[in-house]
Amino acid sequence: MPLVEKKVIVQLQNGLQARGAAHFVQKASNFESNITIVLKQRKFIAAKSIMGVMASAIKKGEEVMLVADGSNEQKSEAALEAFLLNQE
Repeated sequence: MPLVEKKVIVQLQNGLQARGAAHFVQKASNFESNITIVLKQRKFIAAKSIMGVMASAIKKGEEVMLVADGSNEQKSEAALEAFLLNQE
């Protein structure tokens, strides 16, 4: 199965700081797929790792790439994209 990749400009008011990071990881953990956040500096973060997501300090306006691989990769990518775009 091919990977699903999607570039997203984070629109959350506080980015993926404490509360946003916790909600993002909780949402990512609902999916079986392996999901990775790729930052411009080619840093890879497991989307289901609260410490990794919080340590990345992703801010509003920052571009990230979501990479999903697994049985529900399309759904997981779409749900996390909507979250990052603040559309839910």
